[in-house]
This record gives sequence, structure tokens and C-alpha cells, in this order.
Amino acid sequence: MVEYIKKYKGFLIALVIIPIFYLLDYFGVIHIPDDDPLEVILITLFWGLAIALPIHYYNYLKRNGVTIRKVLGLMLVFMLALGVDAFMNIPDNPVTFILLMCFWIGIVYVLIPVFIKKYWKLIVLIYIPLFIYFLYLRLFSGGLEAYLEIKNDYPFYVFFIPIPILFFVWVYEQWKWFKNLKAEKSKTELSLLRTQINPHFFFNTLNNLYALTLTNSDKAPEVILKLSDMMRYTIYEGEKEMVKMKDEIEYLNNYIELHKIRYKKSVEILFNYDVDTSLTIAPLLYIILLENAFKHGVETLAENAFIHINLTDKTGFIIFSIENNFDPNEISPSNGIGLQNLKRRLSLLYKDKYELKVDVFTDTYKTTLKIAKHA
Repeated sequence: MVEYIKKYKGFLIALVIIPIFYLLDYFGVIHIPDDDPLEVILITLFWGLAIALPIHYYNYLKRNGVTIRKVLGLMLVFMLALGVDAFMNIPDNPVTFILLMCFWIGIVYVLIPVFIKKYWKLIVLIYIPLFIYFLYLRLFSGGLEAYLEIKNDYPFYVFFIPIPILFFVWVYEQWKWFKNLKAEKSKTELSLLRTQINPHFFFNTLNNLYALTLTNSDKAPEVILKLSDMMRYTIYEGEKEMVKMKDEIEYLNNYIELHKIRYKKSVEILFNYDVDTSLTIAPLLYIILLENAFKHGVETLAENAFIHINLTDKTGFIIFSIENNFDPNEISPSNGIGLQNLKRRLSLLYKDKYELKVDVFTDTYKTTLKIAKHA
């Protein structure tokens, strides 16, 4: 109730003031003419609000003082134009015309100052010749009578022709700004998604290295070297928009080798690729699918685990398919954060030029990612 009163207190005050006026008139404190009671009340309310509102919104006016002063200045220009026109009583008064032009340009400047600052030369180039033409007809066409005779032939509407032109220029600016905003948003989002991918991968790899160092394995130096190469690739190449396919393949092979060193159990990992290694692709897409194959497949099986990977570039697409088995008694593969990030990155990078298909069978999980070669 209190919030409602605060929100509509202006209207509530107005409703209270009107009966008070009639009570004061009834007791003879004030006199409201019987023929114009509503006019008296409205005029009083207007001036009351004109005085009270600036006081009530003093802090708001103080914060937005510059804009308010501009609006008040424009109102004075408009009132001056009306006064000059009424006082001089001259048809198509050039002074009035100049003041009205200043008023409308000022309104546009207050609303969209950036546009005016950027295109002021274009506006001047359009309107100055038109205004000079108007002055020529108005002042140098043989007097007022001669001007009034040719007024019907004078194309006054030409002053309005530039308005749709400037409007479409402004619409184009807004469209370009919106496109740039979307591009920046996409870049920011991609950067955020990469930061979510990289720690997820390296935490897993460091855990593998930790297990080897606990057993004093002589494979630990090899793991450290491979991990160093992968970190370099992730940090430097992963920030690029595109990388060569051969570098992505090497990255996947290093990841596979790290896991082979780690496992004591038998795991069949086949990585077959028949692809033009000079092709380019966005980095760090396939590693998420490979991670999932280990996490949801190999990790759930005590024996006979397998991962089969195929990478080809047939029929205009780069096709990456990965298939692995898993223990159906364990939690089945799900759309974790890694796969969600992959889908989002693909939609930002390739829009409708990719296809991601996930098939889950009784004990087999298969994912196929198709990306157009020249996307």
C-alpha cells in the first residue's frame, strides 16, 4: 500500500486539492467564478505543479542538469520564434524560419548527439544550399508580393526530402552498431567459454601426472614434456580464430598418449584420419568429445574399453566421429558443461554450417561432428 501511494502520489494529491478548492470557495476564503470553475482549478494546478515538481525532483534535476538546460534553452528558442512571428506578422518570416531550424536541429542533437556530431558536415551540405535558396526567393525575388505570387511554384517540400535520407542513415548506423555489439558479445562469450574449457582439461591432466609421480614412474618426464606442448598449444594456438588441422591432430594424439601412459588396464584406442592437414578449423573443439569418451567410457569400465576415432573431409565437410563403450550400470553420459560449451561455441563460430549428432545405445556412445570446409 505504501509503495502504491509513493508511486501515484502526484495523482492522489491532485484528487485531494480539487475538493479543497471547493471547500475554500464554499467558506468564502477564495472566489471561484461560477462560469469558469474548471479553468481556475486547472490553471492553479498547472502553476502549482510547475513550482512543486522542480523542488520535489531537485536531485534528479541536479544529476541531469546539462540535458535539462538544453531542453529549456530549446523551449526558449521555440517561444522566441513564435513571438517573433506574431510580432512581425510577416509571411514566411526568414527570422522565424532560422529560429525554427535551430530548434529542430537542437531537438535532434539532444536526442541523438553522436549522430549529429558524426554527420554534421552532411547535414550542413544538404541544408545550407536549401536555406540559401529560400533566402534568395524570399528576399531577392522582387519583394513580398512577387514572392507570394511564386510561392505556389516554390518547392517548399524540398526541406523535408533530406529527412528520410538522414533517417535511413541513422537506421543504418543503429544496424551497424547492433551488428558490432553482437560481434563483440560473441567474442566475449567465446573467450569465456575457452577459459571454462582449459582449466577443465588441465585439471584432469595434472591429476594423471600426479598419479605417475606418486609411483616414481620413469614416464613422468615424458608426460611433463607432452603436457608442456599441450599447454603451449592451448594458451597460444587456442586463442586464435583458426588453426591448421595438422596441429589439432597432434594435440589430440598427445592427449591420447598421456592417457595411454596413465592406464594399467587394456584400452583399445584407434585414431584414424584421412584429411587434408592444411585445412583450418576453430581450435579445441574435438578435445571436449575426446575427454568425454575417456570420462564417460574408459573410466567406467574395468576391461575391454575402447575408443574409435575417425577424421575425414569427404563431401564438403570435415567429419569427426568418436565412438566408445561404457558401463550401462554407471551413470550414462549426459550433457555436461563441456558438451554445452561445445554446442554454444559451434553456434557462435559456425552458425548453421555444422551438425552435431549424439547417439547413445545400450553400452555405446557415438558422437559425430560435421563442419563445412569453408565455413
